[in-house]
Amino acid sequence: MHQKRVLAIHDISCVGKCSLTVALPIISAAGVECSGMPTAVLSTHTGGFTGFTYRDLTEDLVPIEEHWKTLGIAFDGIYTGFLGSFEQIDIVSKIFDEMGKGSVIFVDPVMADNGELYRIFPANFPQGMRRLCAKADLILPNITEAVLMLGEDYRDGPYTREYIEGLLRRLSAIGPAKVVLTGVFFEEGRIGAAAYDAEKDETSYSFSERVPGYYHGTGDIFSSVVVSCVMNGLPLSEAAAIAVDFTYRSIVRTYEAGTDVRFGVNFEAGIPKLLRDMGLGRE
Repeated sequence: MHQKRVLAIHDISCVGKCSLTVALPIISAAGVECSGMPTAVLSTHTGGFTGFTYRDLTEDLVPIEEHWKTLGIAFDGIYTGFLGSFEQIDIVSKIFDEMGKGSVIFVDPVMADNGELYRIFPANFPQGMRRLCAKADLILPNITEAVLMLGEDYRDGPYTREYIEGLLRRLSAIGPAKVVLTGVFFEEGRIGAAAYDAEKDETSYSFSERVPGYYHGTGDIFSSVVVSCVMNGLPLSEAAAIAVDFTYRSIVRTYEAGTDVRFGVNFEAGIPKLLRDMGLGRE
């Protein structure tokens, strides 16, 4: 049986579980070959650590792709996360055009949270990310990223179904047939995601309890689980529900252990259950 192959285009934070150090183990555990194209290498992620090193790998991206093309390498899926510049967006857009034919394109437009664009990005960066999302089959923004790409004002929750479903449809109108929106909540104490399939005109919701605190890397964990599920043929609604549950359990495990949140959440211990939830039992 053909083993599917996904290309994950993310940075590598050597310490602090996020980006490629999350995508590689989760997608691989789900039985999908996960190749990596690192956009940068950092000694740690940037949330809570100081004095971290940063090496930009933009100039390596095109030569990597050109080498792959000489080998005839193809991907069943391409999954992008944090991109640090307009130049990287342009390169990744070109990779979609040249190596994405027949691939499922996933874009997690990592650039903002809590109503604010990350400080490293210029004010017009969301428009560049919007152009990339237009080429995707499935996008995975949080609410802040969604409204920035749509040119709308950010609203604090709780939200209404009418508002969330309006956002989903406006995001899909950019280009992607499927949208998974995170940070959705209709009542205090519960938070989750909304998944929209434009071809079926169906919206589904998945929620968990809200755990106190802020946990680095959970967006990457959530998106990597959705990618894993979709590549294994699960419906979008089920993929989102599994991702919400897995992310929630990873946070709870970390919260109860009192672990320093800078180092990310303990998702590794939940992988056996994740595979069972996905219907991927051991041989």
